[in-house]
Amino acid sequence: MGFKCGIIGLPNVGKSTLFNALTKGNSAIANFPFCTIKPNIGIVSVPDIRIDELSKIVSPKKIVNTCIEFVDIAGLVKGASKGEGLGNQFLSNIRDTQAIAHVVRCFKDDNISHIYNEIKPTNDVDIINSELILSDFDSCRKSILKLEKNLKYDIKETKNKLIVLNKCMNHLKHFLMLKTLRLNETEKKMISDFRFLTLKPTMYIANINENKESLVFLNELNEIAKKDNSLVVPIYSNLELDLVNMNKKEQKYFMKAFNIRNLGLNKIIKYGYKILDLITFFTVGIKEIHAWSIPNGSTSVQAAHKIHSDFSKGFIRAQIIKYIDFIQYKSEIKVKEMGKCKLEGKDYKIEDGDIVNFLFNI
Repeated sequence: MGFKCGIIGLPNVGKSTLFNALTKGNSAIANFPFCTIKPNIGIVSVPDIRIDELSKIVSPKKIVNTCIEFVDIAGLVKGASKGEGLGNQFLSNIRDTQAIAHVVRCFKDDNISHIYNEIKPTNDVDIINSELILSDFDSCRKSILKLEKNLKYDIKETKNKLIVLNKCMNHLKHFLMLKTLRLNETEKKMISDFRFLTLKPTMYIANINENKESLVFLNELNEIAKKDNSLVVPIYSNLELDLVNMNKKEQKYFMKAFNIRNLGLNKIIKYGYKILDLITFFTVGIKEIHAWSIPNGSTSVQAAHKIHSDFSKGFIRAQIIKYIDFIQYKSEIKVKEMGKCKLEGKDYKIEDGDIVNFLFNI
């Protein structure tokens, strides 16, 4: 699995429409709050032109793209952190994700109601982020109390955790997202088990239409994103849902008519990789070409474990071919003849696009 991304936002902002466009699914869409009660889950293949180019050379029997799991979570409202609108249940669903796609309505439409009767992205974002902050504050407070009771066990580790949690608590008290708090990697690892919502990498999905007002709303959202170092992906969710349900010929015609160069859905996947700092490596053979996603900075033995635990347990070495060299020389034999194939040990840092063959013994 590449990563798990939760789709959140107020009711009636287009979350389920976006989810359906991403997954080509049929989750419920309706013009009333809490249409989605249980989270919808969809697994989406990540498009990668490199795997297409490799398959042209190798002609494998099977191609396996890396995947993303999207979770469409019901609309959050004011008071969600205190249980309003089944808020506690919905917030717990978000905690299980590694990233957040926050859908924000950036269009006016009299036929689609707004839960607070005003289209204003700054207000909408503030409502959702406030609920995330309040939820984290409550979670942080309870965690501190629990650790203080258990201070007699693992005193050093517990004390260090308490120091970091108190730092988080003070930040949340000022209604600030934890992602804007300066924490080093050790501190982040120390509190990772608490799954704080405001520490998760986030991208804002601006649901827009062709009206000029949408551009004004989009600019507002861009300013918000700058403050918490988030990314913004503008998308015509209704149009994209129509596009993904068309055949390739129709899709090409309509994309040209609306001057759409690339599907916004692909941008969401691309930005998802960016905010989670993921890279892709490949295993290539006649039977199968497989793309695998791993965190940037992963070693060869960690990449081996991604495929199978036996690969990492019996790891001997990794044969590395750069994607660009394979494309240039068009065969593993030729790459080796040109001296472009390297053998690396456990500590080698896998690079994006590496073609890897693991040698192991069990």
